[in-house]
Amino acid sequence: MTDSIMSKAATMEIPINSNGDTGTLPEDDSLEQAAKLQWSLDEKDLQQVMVSGPNLNETSIVSGGYGGAAEGIIPTSSIKGSNMHHSSSSSSMMAEEATRGVAVEKLETVKKWGLNTYKCTKQMISERFGRGSRTVDLELEAQIEVLRDTKRKYENVLRLARALTNHFYNMVQTQHALGDTFADLSQKSPELRDEFGYNAETQKLLCKNGETLLGAINFFVSSINTLVNKTMEDTLMTIKMYENARLEFDAYRSDLEELSLGPRDAVAMARIDAAQQQYQVQKDKYERLRSDVIIKLKFLEENKVKVMHKQLLLFHNAISAYFAGNQEQLEQTLKQFNIKLRPPGADKPSWLEEQ
Repeated sequence: MTDSIMSKAATMEIPINSNGDTGTLPEDDSLEQAAKLQWSLDEKDLQQVMVSGPNLNETSIVSGGYGGAAEGIIPTSSIKGSNMHHSSSSSSMMAEEATRGVAVEKLETVKKWGLNTYKCTKQMISERFGRGSRTVDLELEAQIEVLRDTKRKYENVLRLARALTNHFYNMVQTQHALGDTFADLSQKSPELRDEFGYNAETQKLLCKNGETLLGAINFFVSSINTLVNKTMEDTLMTIKMYENARLEFDAYRSDLEELSLGPRDAVAMARIDAAQQQYQVQKDKYERLRSDVIIKLKFLEENKVKVMHKQLLLFHNAISAYFAGNQEQLEQTLKQFNIKLRPPGADKPSWLEEQ
């Protein structure tokens, strides 16, 4: 259409007036209007191309082969958004599953603990009121009772030995102060210089021997304290675990016996099988701890005899030498048991020893 209009305009004659101006033809308006119309159409086509041109954020999917009529445009932003939403939802679902798993595990632990506590409490009440049976090892329980009685007596020995140490320490300090006072008076009282001097020397000698005896008594107290509060206490902790295991064993044994007396349907048999497994677990635990208690009691008895033989011999020799006034024998006793005395100014430990 454009080519026909332009060719028609090129072959048309343009009349000229007498004064040289071009005349206005009737067709000029139509040509101008046609040109303007064509220009507006071309401009609209260009704008349409600019608007509907390729977009980096859109993907054209063509179906039906090359040049097919069926095609669609899917925005890539929507694809990216859907992928991100899917990944975030998957991660949130995984986090929820993990949290739910932890919660279920904790719930199962609390449930087992509550069931075990209920059964043990029921068994303990039944034993106290004489309605339930308990597993009894007469020989082992007699040894445990002897150990508890021995510990009580040794605690009394430890308490008295500490009291003796405190009193004797005060006496030694008094003798030391009395000796210094006698020595000062011997210098200020010429008429009683010899008498005050003799007594000052005696008190200083007693103070020195008293410090040596204090070293022996402190060693005795430290050894008894280790035996009572560490060795015996460790054995008693194992005995406590053994007694708890015995209670649990009897609780599950009683539960199994009650189930065995009930009906024998499918549900009851499943419960009996589960109770049998729990009973076997508790039985193995009980027997293992029972064996541990027997071994620890044996080694404790051997260790107690060895330690007390040495400490009682030390205590006797040190006390006898001190009150006999035999300074040489007292010092020899400390050497025999490898006891080293602190120097007079070393009452407080150094910062390195406190670390």
